[in-house]
Amino acid sequence: MQTIKGPAIFLAQFVGDAPPFDTLDGLAGWAAGLGFEGVQLPTNDPRLFDVARAADSQTYCDEIAGLLSRHGLAITELSTHLQGQLVAVHPAYDALFDGFAAPEVRGRPAARTEWAISQVKAAAKASQRLGLAAHVTFSGALAWPYLYPWPQRPAGLVEEAFAELARRWRPILDAFDEAGVDLCYELHPGEDLHDGVTFERFLAAVGEHPRASILYDPSHFVLQQLDYLAFIDLYHARIKAFHVKDAEFRPDGRQGVYGGYSGWVERAGRFRSLGDGQIDFVGIFSKLAQYDYPGWAVLEWECALKHPEDGAAEGADFIRGHIIRVAERAFDDFAGSGVDAAQLKSLLGTGGGR
Repeated sequence: MQTIKGPAIFLAQFVGDAPPFDTLDGLAGWAAGLGFEGVQLPTNDPRLFDVARAADSQTYCDEIAGLLSRHGLAITELSTHLQGQLVAVHPAYDALFDGFAAPEVRGRPAARTEWAISQVKAAAKASQRLGLAAHVTFSGALAWPYLYPWPQRPAGLVEEAFAELARRWRPILDAFDEAGVDLCYELHPGEDLHDGVTFERFLAAVGEHPRASILYDPSHFVLQQLDYLAFIDLYHARIKAFHVKDAEFRPDGRQGVYGGYSGWVERAGRFRSLGDGQIDFVGIFSKLAQYDYPGWAVLEWECALKHPEDGAAEGADFIRGHIIRVAERAFDDFAGSGVDAAQLKSLLGTGGGR
């Protein structure tokens, strides 16, 4: 068994226009000062990381890694969540998602898709240059507007949506395979990959691709009322990244999972800072240790109530307190009898001579 690495922090929610949040150096110093040991880097803001440049330049990658190393930090994964979202966009969401794209492809859905695919492929090469084992992203969505089967979905609609999703992602997965990096989809409402069933649909459509992996975030499963501990039992072999994020679900007589179009503060299901929600992190860290999870525990701060800097400050200690330093030997080794092979046969009555 191996001990989970951490604590680490996803920087996306903390990037801003004022120091120390406006540069990678500033963010690194801030994160290290809170006790984090790793950072997950978003790739949509060139002030922090230029993914196209990183794909082409080992020198640039070495400079980024060196900058973080001076603060005592490692890179856990690169993130292309926003670019991955744009790999597949239903026309109903064109205007809302267009702002995620580079200015030169906005308003041109086909060009935007090609740009997004090139960005995620660049992240494969950049991850290889940085010596990373995993990458995190979103799948995008074509079927999401048809999530609830009313009006009745035409036969074949979902199958075609996943077939098209596979056509777009298969070449990207192949690029990650060539780079030796696992591609981890965050299973998230709003994405076609949002639970175990949809992940299985996608796996089947991409031929059980060995690089198709999961970014495990239990907060999204609480809001869906999915058993997030049983999920680990089912899919642990594909879980290669981990967002440590808390949530709560408190339905009442007026609203439940769908939330009644309420804002985050008023929703029955909402994200919370670590320790303020309902998630059983003792159970999660125990299962991940049991199944020999190979990666990092990365704080993703999202909370409807608490200030982000407070959530980050508390998060490092929270994660550190939950990481299980796995045992190097069995707890009952002290009582081992040390019998040899012949004695084993004798104990079982299978040694012959009877």
